[in-house]
Amino acid sequence: MTEVKQKNEWKEWGKAIFIAIVLAFLLRTFVFATSIVEGDSMDPTLQDGERVIFNKFVYLINEPNRGDIVIIHRPEKNYVKRIIGLPGETIEIKDHKLYINNELHDQTFLTEDAKNHTGNYGPITVPKGRYFVMGDNRSISKDSRNGLGFIMEDEIIGRSEFIFYPFNEIAKTR
Repeated sequence: MTEVKQKNEWKEWGKAIFIAIVLAFLLRTFVFATSIVEGDSMDPTLQDGERVIFNKFVYLINEPNRGDIVIIHRPEKNYVKRIIGLPGETIEIKDHKLYINNELHDQTFLTEDAKNHTGNYGPITVPKGRYFVMGDNRSISKDSRNGLGFIMEDEIIGRSEFIFYPFNEIAKTR
């Protein structure tokens, strides 16, 4: 009788472990994944070497929004940038200020130093189905202004949600 109980217990443990592995695989494949921030283009919001959890599911049910920090997949590497311009909007940076459709747009996520290092750009209209992105460290960021160009919606593979490493810097990304 004890031998049968032990076999059943092992079967139950095996099922539980199998289900946990399948759930982890499904969550990692379709909902959440991790990415490592490389470089200083998102400084001070994200630092070089930080690890972030990004939500892969959010853009299956919603459109990307201005201010979202997104993971962009390109064949050579992934980029972490902030969405600034949405499809159809006209973007212009003049005298260190961002204008969207000729209206001044306050960038509360930027430091004054970052704002002052944002050079003049545009005006340029974001094509339909594309997004205009920039890094928060404007003086060194490779972004829609200088190398990445407009971002297609299917290149956006998720929205950054949390910094989870280093452990002393765990926080929601903003």
